[in-house]
Amino acid sequence: MITEGEFNRIADATLERISQALEESLADCDCELKDGGVLEIELADGGRIIVNRHFAAREIWVAAKSGGFHFGWDGTRWINTRDGSELFASLSRLASEGSGRPVILR
Repeated sequence: MITEGEFNRIADATLERISQALEESLADCDCELKDGGVLEIELADGGRIIVNRHFAAREIWVAAKSGGFHFGWDGTRWINTRDGSELFASLSRLASEGSGRPVILR
């Protein structure tokens, strides 16, 4: 398991990367990175995706209309603890559903 300091550094960098990837994708959404490691994404259809770091579990959690998802760090990327999907691929799918057009986040 990664240390708290490593988790905070990696999670913060990931949230920044998600925000930047959304901006670069030209997706029809607004996002705001708030203090405490919470990224709020408002989609064109009025839906929201909340991405936040969960300190105790050392995971990134995603809440969307379609459900809640937990992602653990495998040493190189964030992997869904239930189905093995990767964080950016999952966010691409969720953002595409909410914006009505393909969104690819890298």
